[in-house]
Amino acid sequence: MNPAAMRNAVFLDRDGVLNRATPRDGRSFPPATLADFRLLDGVASAVRRLRAAGYTIVVCTNQPDVATGRQSRATVEAMHEKLREWLPIDDIQVCYHTDAHDCHRRKPRPGMLAEAAEALGIDLAGSYMVGDRWRDVEAGQAAGCFPIFIDAGYRERQPKPPFARVGSLTGAADFILNRDNLRQEKMPSPHDLAVKLFADGADLESIAKLYADPKIKGFTTNPTLMRKAGVTDYEAFAKRMLDVVPDRPVSFEVFADDHAEMEAQAKRIQSWGANVFVKIPVTNTKSHSSAPLVRKLSAAGVQVNVTALFTLDQVREITDALHPDTAANISVFAGRIADTGRDPLPLMAESVEIMKAKPKAELIWASPRELLNVFQANAVNCHIITATPDILKKLDLVGRDLGRFSLETVEMFYRDASAAGYTINLDRGPAE
Repeated sequence: MNPAAMRNAVFLDRDGVLNRATPRDGRSFPPATLADFRLLDGVASAVRRLRAAGYTIVVCTNQPDVATGRQSRATVEAMHEKLREWLPIDDIQVCYHTDAHDCHRRKPRPGMLAEAAEALGIDLAGSYMVGDRWRDVEAGQAAGCFPIFIDAGYRERQPKPPFARVGSLTGAADFILNRDNLRQEKMPSPHDLAVKLFADGADLESIAKLYADPKIKGFTTNPTLMRKAGVTDYEAFAKRMLDVVPDRPVSFEVFADDHAEMEAQAKRIQSWGANVFVKIPVTNTKSHSSAPLVRKLSAAGVQVNVTALFTLDQVREITDALHPDTAANISVFAGRIADTGRDPLPLMAESVEIMKAKPKAELIWASPRELLNVFQANAVNCHIITATPDILKKLDLVGRDLGRFSLETVEMFYRDASAAGYTINLDRGPAE
């Protein structure tokens, strides 16, 4: 087949990826009956997004319970009819054998992927394999696909790199679509971004300039930034900042370590203005969770911005504590997560899904490290990204012709060397 006519695909495992699996002894098992066969949350949306992006969707599933007699083939086929009703699937490949049958189709062997590729004209090198077990990852690797591992924490053999690790099919879809957009340089104009830009800082002159920019939808600060800016009177500074920013969200942080004192500070900070959000750290310095305090404040109508979250468990706990009728922010420190060598994209995408339980809560991509993070946050449907002025000013570079940008960089090096008066004596031989 003409390579230009070939299609890219996303190959999907079934149990634990598309539908709910039955956990047992640290592993997952397929549902026993058709009545137990239900999609996982977010799956329908994720598959439709991938299909809309042009991917061929192929399910590749091992179903050895048919060979052992624990499951009937008719029940498996009925489940797959349901899948076809629920999801835009192009093909379903099934292996009914156990390892003892030495079947070339049974994962981790790549037979199902290879046969689907042959039948549907799929370019395996441009395709992905998504699964929750080592068998799925190694089948994808053997087929030449990009493997994505949904880490469900099973107590079994772990896959060998390389692969991308995510928390759900939603995270996998976000990873794939974001990777494709960045590879193809499909960056939207700053004016077309869905993610809201918040400025992070404590310099009032800079804040006033950013307030004049309609792209900046809100502001955040914290005691560290205020101390660096030379602020000595916390409340006086906050009120001056609210004079500069009277009608957009502004977050001010409590600085107590005792939750009772945090509560008193939060209520005082809230009184400063209707646009104020009170930043509450996810724990105190003794690792005591702030969730009970967040629950109390949110129920009382205090707009909280819970900050310094790093894990999905923290996102779940804080989301559960929020009152559904009170606006709130959850700040996940994606930049600091990236500092540990972990990709924050899957975690941020999964956080968006978790927080859908509280529609008035918005996720903040906190501590960005570069302008690219703005577009990554936008790609995973994060609601807000906070950025310092030095990152925000780089928005002017979006869409810059790279050839011209290269020349400008060379010109900068030349100007700086000339201005410094650097010379190299060319009359003498090489240094001895």
